[in-house]
This record gives sequence, C-alpha cells and structure tokens, in this order.
Amino acid sequence: MGFLEKLIEKNIINRYQLNDILEKAKELNGDIDRALESFKIPDSVIRSARAAFFGVPEIEVPDIVNTEVMTLIPADAARNYRFAPILMENGILKIGMLDPGNLEARNALQFIASQANLPFEAYIISYSDFNRVMAVYSGFENDMAIQSSSTSAPEGEMSNLEKDAGSAIQQGQDISFDGSFDVAVQKSDSKKIIEDAPATKMLAVVLKNAVDGGASDIHIEPTGSDVRVRYRVDGVLHVSLRTNKNMLDSLIARLKTMTNTMKLDEKRKPQDGRFMAFTGGRKIDFRLSILPTFFGEKAVIRVLDPGKGVKSLEDVGLSDDQLVMLREALTLPNGLILVTGPTGSGKTSTLYSMLSEIDKEKLNVVSLEDPVEYNVAGMNQSQVRAEIGYTFANGLRSILRQDPDVIMVGEIRDKETAELAIQAALTGHLVLATLHTNSAIGVVPRLVDMGIDPYLIAPTLALSIAQRLSRKFIPGKGEAVPVAGAIQVYLEKQFADLPEQYRPVIHPTDHVYQVPRAADNVMQGREGVFEMYRIDRGLQNIILKEPTESAIYDYVRAKGMLTMKEQAILKSLKGVIPWAEINML
Repeated sequence: MGFLEKLIEKNIINRYQLNDILEKAKELNGDIDRALESFKIPDSVIRSARAAFFGVPEIEVPDIVNTEVMTLIPADAARNYRFAPILMENGILKIGMLDPGNLEARNALQFIASQANLPFEAYIISYSDFNRVMAVYSGFENDMAIQSSSTSAPEGEMSNLEKDAGSAIQQGQDISFDGSFDVAVQKSDSKKIIEDAPATKMLAVVLKNAVDGGASDIHIEPTGSDVRVRYRVDGVLHVSLRTNKNMLDSLIARLKTMTNTMKLDEKRKPQDGRFMAFTGGRKIDFRLSILPTFFGEKAVIRVLDPGKGVKSLEDVGLSDDQLVMLREALTLPNGLILVTGPTGSGKTSTLYSMLSEIDKEKLNVVSLEDPVEYNVAGMNQSQVRAEIGYTFANGLRSILRQDPDVIMVGEIRDKETAELAIQAALTGHLVLATLHTNSAIGVVPRLVDMGIDPYLIAPTLALSIAQRLSRKFIPGKGEAVPVAGAIQVYLEKQFADLPEQYRPVIHPTDHVYQVPRAADNVMQGREGVFEMYRIDRGLQNIILKEPTESAIYDYVRAKGMLTMKEQAILKSLKGVIPWAEINML
C-alpha cells in the first residue's frame, strides 16, 4: 500500500481527491508534499500519517532553528535528499526526513554521518518545517565551513563522499564487526559509528556468519513475498534468514556502495564488483555479482578467505597413483597441464596446491588470475581486469616477456588465450591452466573446437585432469551397507570395460557407506574426486589422427584410467564419501 492509500485509509483524503492530487504532483515534477500542501491538508496530520506508514517517529522542529547543528550537514545534500538536522542531544544528531523510504537519501545520510563519526537518529518532519530549515540554510549557505560539493553529484553518479565511504572498505581500512555483530565499526577511531540503517547492520551479520560458518557463497535473493538469504556450505545451499521484501533495495544499494565501482541507479543490467573487510583480525575478500530478476535485483557474494590457506597435494583427494603421476608432470621443464571441471569444482585450489610443490626460489613463477584468491609467497601474481582491456590473452603476452619458468593461467576462455598458452608450452615453459569441460577425456576435443590444431596439442599437452568436489563424512560417521544385490551388480557393470589387471578387487564382504537416517552433523567439508591421464607417444598419435572422445577414452581406458565416478566408488568403500554422492559425478 502506498502512502496516499494510507491517507485514504485514515480518511485524511478521499478517493475523489486522489486523482487531483496526483495531477497536481505531476505539474510539480512529482512533488507529493507540495501537492498535498496545495490541498490545505494540515502538515501535522500528514507528518503523523507518514510516521505511522514508515514506522519512524515524528519530531517537531523548534521555532528557533539550531544553526550550529546545520553546519554538520552540507546544504545541497540536505536540499537534494530532503532531510534536515534538527538538534544534538546526548551526543546524537537528530535528523528530520520527509521521505525515509527514499533509499538514496538514507544512504547519503549514512555516509555523511560515518565520515564525521557522528551517531544519528532519523525522524519524520513536516513539509513546512523542512522548508523553514532550508530557508535558514539559504541565509548563511555561503559561509558554511563544510563544502557542499563533497556530497553532491550528477544524477546516477556517486558523490565524492559516497565514493570515499565505499573505498574505506576497498582500500584496506580496518572495517570489522563489533562483538555483537550488530554494527559496522571503523577501528581507526575509538568511537563506534552507530548507524540507523538496518541494511548495514544486517549485512554485518550476514558477512560475519558466512566467514565463521565456512560458506563459499552468499545468496541474497527476492522471492516476491520476502528476501531470502542463503549460504552455500560444502556445496549445498542452506536458508539462513528471511527478511521483509522492503529491505531488498537497501541491502543491494549498500553492497553496491561497498564495491566503490557499481552504479547505484543501474537496476536493469547485471553488474560485478569486489570489496574487502576485516573480521576476526583477518582480511576477507568478497566478489559481488548483481543480477536483475523478476522480483528485483539478486546478489551473490563469493567469499574468498585467504586464512583457509593452500592445501598440500596429499590433502586434496588424489589417489596414490594420481599423486605420483601429477608430481612427475610438475617436474617437466615444459608442457601444458590442464585442470577441468565446472565452476566451483575446486580447479583453482588444485592449481595452487600444484604450485606449492614448485621451487619458487630457483624458478620464476608467474600467475594470471581473476581474481587472485590466495597470496602465495614467492610467486608473482597478477589480476586481470577486463574492464580496462587487461585480459588473460593480453596478460599472457606480457608474462612471456617476463622471463617466466612456470606460468599459471586462471582460465583459458577463448582461442587466443589457448593459442598463447600452447605457444608458451612449446617454447620452454611449464603452463598450468583451467578449462571448462565435463571430463578429462573432453580436453582435446574442446581445444580442437576452440580452433587449436591437433598438431599443436599433441606435443604440448602433458597431463589432463578433471575434478569435482564431493561432500565427505566426519570420520567414522557413515553407515556401512554391504556390497550385495543391486550394489554388487552396479559395481560389476561400472568396471566391466576396465582391463582386469587394473580392476579393483571388491569382495562381497566389503561395504559402501551412506548417510544414516535421521542423523545430523555427520558431514563436514568436501573431498576432491579426480580423473587424469598422461599424454604418451601412443596418445599423441591418436590426437593427430582421430582427436575424438571415444578414441581417446578407448586408449586411456586400456591403460587403466579410472573415471571420477569410479574414484568416488573407491572413496565410498573406504568410508570417506557417501554412496549417494557417486551419482552426482
């Protein structure tokens, strides 16, 4: 229900007057307050109705306006956003607003108060009181100590003050959360900034809980009836809280401001950005994606916690044979090692684990990433920025002039980057990169589809890896199920085309493990599940003659390669992952 409907409900105006008021407001460039004033409706009545509608207390401006507190708020910010400083009481500035539902006004007010380390409280004032304060501003505006230019900005652009507020987080100021996680606090000042905005307080809680709970992603999404916040933990989304749908615009605007790059008034197109914050004494990076949906803008925040560290290769989930194969490839002086899988399958983390095995004292190791997720000592890491033309392809050209020994490319997305990566591998560099395919078998056909000639792939590709992440049990928490009946038939069928000398020995007395019924807290963390094969001379010939998935599969299968699903089966036989996860691979 809109505010005018509320006036009708309270019998302040009638439905016959509504059209006249709207027509008058149209003549006045949409100014409802001036339109209502022209219909001789008492200011105090409108003020009380507005206070009830927004749930904000009302306040009356004293007959003598306090010009001292007016110096705390720039004149044209007050005029543009239609709020006015009223008085200072117990160290808190009381601010009168005409429209607390105006998101831009609330954001501007928060920024001004935070810049001045000034606690404030918002109230509803009448239109005549607002005009009275503006008249006083006009009387001494030229003599004000605070320059209004610091907060005014062209429509659709952030003001300098807004940019400064957003960059406080992005540029590394120590923004953290207080003990109750209710209020954002800037540690550079001992006085806490007590902000009135529920959105700011809610985001403080959401971000803090995401970091503490080990979430990889935060989803803030409108459903039509409310706003839902979900965390992705160990690959699974969980609803954390629901809030009033009226909070959506405030939450999205606050997130956009924190990036210092997104446009507040752009709600029709997707936007991407990033910001950082300190929590628990650690710097946490966040990647933000905004997507317009039917019910409003949806935000997804990727949590990049450097404190989690880089796992060793022994801890990522490789089998013993795979570990040996990968370590042998990492000792090669040149060649291309590709890790494949969908988004969120842990490819980049695996690359970091590989790089932890390389001697960065004797070798020049350079990476090209989007974004840089972990800082690795001894490695030169570079962040691509497509918005300024610094792409993977452009960056790779520059890296090749940096005398590298080992190059990590965060993602091969196009033919140009693929050609440069292969050229680097041909000219004496070891290149580690990721590629989007569904399996290790699909790497060669994918490169061919991108326009890479097979005669370039055959001599450069050294190792093809595919991976997924599976939820895993807390040790000892799985429920054993005997290998019998349908499970035994399934296993026999799965391994039927694998040469017998490579086939794992599975006895009828063996068990797979499932999640116990009505059990809580039996799963924790995720386990990598891999398939991989090395490129030998025989496979090089196949790539040159018949680079198809079926031909490559037949060759590597005959050499004993186990698929990801089969590796998952072996992990379930050991009680590491649930049997149900096998069908997810």
